[in-house]
Amino acid sequence: MSLYSPLPAPSAVRLRPATVDDADLLAGWDREPHVIACSTDDPDADIAFGGIEWREELSDPSEVSFYRIAELAQDGVWRPIGVMQVIDPHLEPTHYWGEIEPNLRALDIWIGPKDALGHGYGTRMMTLAIDDCFADPKVTAIVIDPLASNTDAHRFYQRLGFEPVGRRMFDADDCLVHRLSRQRWEARS
Repeated sequence: MSLYSPLPAPSAVRLRPATVDDADLLAGWDREPHVIACSTDDPDADIAFGGIEWREELSDPSEVSFYRIAELAQDGVWRPIGVMQVIDPHLEPTHYWGEIEPNLRALDIWIGPKDALGHGYGTRMMTLAIDDCFADPKVTAIVIDPLASNTDAHRFYQRLGFEPVGRRMFDADDCLVHRLSRQRWEARS
């Protein structure tokens, strides 16, 4: 008998488009200490991501930047457990990534409710998103920018095949950029 709960079947997690109706949910998750900790090194921060106005953020999705809500099937009901942002960093209008080559995608991921941490849902979310990104034959690689201090995130991404590229400042955030090439992803499947 195992001491660990079995992971749900991979089909038990899905990604769906985020809508304005998800704004209050995301705003609530932004107050969770574990979400704040993954978004800033500021020990006095009381909200993640500088307090994104979610209604505004979700009101105009495009092919260049959009969000997906991760849902877990529980007792026949889909429960939101996380969110992902998918960006074309070359075309994204804020130029967050600066000068960057075309044909890439950038991903952000976070789990909202604390009770959804540590069950493999993040791995499933990333796998679904990576597969979706590489379904476009033009996409050559995916980049991510976890905080340099977030060594748990580094291990998580590296288990998925991402390789560290180097440290970089994004505004006031000291990040360790990682990259996953299509070839590396396909070789591990």
